[in-house]
Amino acid sequence: MSCCPTSRWARASWTRARATPTHWSSRSPSCRRSSRKDGTDVKCLSGGPPIITKPERVVGVIGASSSSVSIMVANILRLFKIPQVSYASTAPELSDNTRYDYFSRVVPPDTYQAQAMVDIVKFMRWNYVSTVASEGSYGESGVDAFIQKSREDGGVCIAQSVKIPREPKPGEFDKIINRLRDNPNARVVVLFASEDDIRRLLQAAKNASGPGHFIWIGSDSWGSKISPVLHQEEMAEGAITILPKRQPIKGFDRYFISRTLDNNRRNIWFAEFWEDNFQCKLSRHALKKGSGIKKCTNHERIGKDSNYEQEGKVQFVIDAVYAMAHALHNMHKDLCPGRVGLCPAMESINGSMLLKYIRKVNFTGIAGIPVVFNVNGDAPGRYEIFQYQIRNHTKEYKVIGHWIDQLHLNVTDIRWPGGSREVPTSICSQPCRPGERKKSVKGMPCCWHCERCDGYQYLADTHTCKMCRFDLRPNENHTACQPIPIIKLEWSSPWALIPVFIAILGISATFFVVVTFVRYNDTPIVKASGRELSYVLLTGIFMCYATTFLMISTPDVGVCSLRRIFLGLGMSISYSALLTKTNRIYRIFEQGKKSVSAPRFISPASQLVIAFSLIAVQLLGVCIWFGMDPSPLAIIDYEDQRTANPELARGVLKCDISDLSLICLLGYSMLLMVTCTVYAIKTRGVPETFNEAKPIGFTMYTTCIIWLAFIPIFFGTSQSAEKLYIQTTTLTISVSLSASVSLGLLYMPKVYVVLVHPEQNVPKRKRSLKAVVTAAAMSNKFLPRGASDPLGRPSRNSARAWKHKLYIQTTTLTISVSLSASVSLGLLYMPKVYVVLVHPSRNVPKAQAQPEGRGHRRRHVQQVHSQGGPQTQRGGQVGTLRELGNTSFVFKANVHQLQ
Repeated sequence: MSCCPTSRWARASWTRARATPTHWSSRSPSCRRSSRKDGTDVKCLSGGPPIITKPERVVGVIGASSSSVSIMVANILRLFKIPQVSYASTAPELSDNTRYDYFSRVVPPDTYQAQAMVDIVKFMRWNYVSTVASEGSYGESGVDAFIQKSREDGGVCIAQSVKIPREPKPGEFDKIINRLRDNPNARVVVLFASEDDIRRLLQAAKNASGPGHFIWIGSDSWGSKISPVLHQEEMAEGAITILPKRQPIKGFDRYFISRTLDNNRRNIWFAEFWEDNFQCKLSRHALKKGSGIKKCTNHERIGKDSNYEQEGKVQFVIDAVYAMAHALHNMHKDLCPGRVGLCPAMESINGSMLLKYIRKVNFTGIAGIPVVFNVNGDAPGRYEIFQYQIRNHTKEYKVIGHWIDQLHLNVTDIRWPGGSREVPTSICSQPCRPGERKKSVKGMPCCWHCERCDGYQYLADTHTCKMCRFDLRPNENHTACQPIPIIKLEWSSPWALIPVFIAILGISATFFVVVTFVRYNDTPIVKASGRELSYVLLTGIFMCYATTFLMISTPDVGVCSLRRIFLGLGMSISYSALLTKTNRIYRIFEQGKKSVSAPRFISPASQLVIAFSLIAVQLLGVCIWFGMDPSPLAIIDYEDQRTANPELARGVLKCDISDLSLICLLGYSMLLMVTCTVYAIKTRGVPETFNEAKPIGFTMYTTCIIWLAFIPIFFGTSQSAEKLYIQTTTLTISVSLSASVSLGLLYMPKVYVVLVHPEQNVPKRKRSLKAVVTAAAMSNKFLPRGASDPLGRPSRNSARAWKHKLYIQTTTLTISVSLSASVSLGLLYMPKVYVVLVHPSRNVPKAQAQPEGRGHRRRHVQQVHSQGGPQTQRGGQVGTLRELGNTSFVFKANVHQLQ
């Protein structure tokens, strides 16, 4: 409509209305505008009626406010290639440039808003939240964006996701609050809802639980508005809201406050706003009796007679209009340079070309904020973070931070309900204590149960317990692994002091005997004992005692090599000499039964050859062992003392000699001992005065008793926690006792006679060997045991023999029985009593072996080199892996770190 023919190009008016876009026409004369279709409120200057004309083709649209309306409008406008600029639609789906390619907006999409909300939740260390959305594009797409961002960033779980219907039924909000209360740990509620839905939700929460339980995070639909929290201030206290960065436009305030019914007739909704704002009615017919509503007087004033708050979208409406104007202006400069008004090139505006100019605009908006668009037509994300606070009965939205690509919060300005500064919790599960892993609840990664890493496990990460390496054990909190302490038999230990004391006494006694024999080397008793074999036997006895020091010394390559050589060699030398002696006696008397001729190989030289031949067999076995395994290793065995309680676990430093190898090493000596015992039994009928048959017999009987006690003690304690101490002590004491028996029964009587009764150390009548054999044979035939004189009385020599026999047998029997009982008592029970009384912490069950593969038990050991090995750091015993057999692993390490 028009009342004058004058016109101007591209001059348009915009009307702020609910979900009503403003259309831009390519030819819109300023004098042809009206706010009503009938034009009754517009009069021309000449007084004539207005001329109503149809509008020109629309080339651009400003709006709409609601995302759902913008989506419907955009679907239509894209068909006609008409650009659209929205000032309030923030739905993320409008960023889809393939579906809404002609849509742009001066506000950031909810994708940025959702990211800002996720950043706030993570900053407060909340990981369990609920969401509430109003049904529609804005609410549903906003919540979807929040859930998607929370999943992408991780660490935030959704307890409940509730939708508010467009037309909620009575009690609907109470049901929503009850659903939210089903998860009491999820105190934070993220809202993408309309103002009315927010207000009703706060009212329902107030009725259900009162203030303080829920912490609200509101979107820009809540922002800093008063209406959602009116009369619900206590329930909204502490709520964090978000709003695109904006500033109030003072010029708009002055303009809007000055509006009255008289000067704003062109806005067809202004009269309705007037009635609602001042709670009055313009028409008398609309008044009802008793309603309490007054009639409007037209003297009311906005901001004076009612509360006034500038709508937050005013800045963006102005920026949207200016964006379209700048695009048209730039397009006019390019297509119509130097021209005023439209040129033929702009008579028919190309929508695609205008869209390119819109996307290229870059200017400072009305609030001083740059206005730009990205490739999808979205404005950059700039938000202010508010918190609704109540201080001294003063209620306000306080700015606590902002978000521009990342979150910035001023923590000192944050206040929670009741004025508290402590951040409320909203987590599904409490953090696990050190050494506890998180066992996640299926489908809810933020919820978990805490499980203790037990045994030899440590916490590898928050969800995984792993076994420590075989040479490590967990620390007290099971958060890391630490080296297992390494033990060995110390010289100061009671387990070592007793064997060492016995060995020192034995070595001293052996040297005493040797010195005595050397000094009285030519006396009859020394000669009669067989000097050559006696020295060989004494050498073996000395080596048996010396073995104790090798067994207690710190294992290394040298010590382990010497153990291989001398552990069985001393016993082999001793029993080879004794076997040679008993064999000689046996052969002499057996030969006497058959003939009076002397047996062969009974000379001292022959006896030495036989003895050294027997010793050579032991040395040959040792050489074969060195040939098969040339490098004797010192290993750290972590299985022997791997107790159920990791704090008591120990690694045992020892030589790599298995029980089977030990049996083979001592087996030959045992064979010699058994053979010697057999010969001692066969020669038990030899006359008392002949050589050493009886003392050798007593020696072998006692030795057999000792080793019969040794075998069950040694192998029966293989599963004991004190295996290292018991077996080493048992072995050393058994070897020392065997040497002591030989030394005491064979040589101490001779030394006693030589030193105390030298009158008995005289030569007897010399007889040839043939005569000795004959006499022995005849004695066996004609002189019964206990020969008497013709009157039936025992002879003087016979009586003396019986007397000595009584002493020797009684002493030997009692000592043998006592030694057997002492060995059994000391080695079987004393270690247990020692552990129970002195080390009760070790009185715990041993850890069960972990089956690996098909039931095989892995025995973990660590190899130690004394020299030439790779240098490693102290405590970190990592090296080259080498397989031992099928089940053991050996690691090289530096022995110096164990000493």
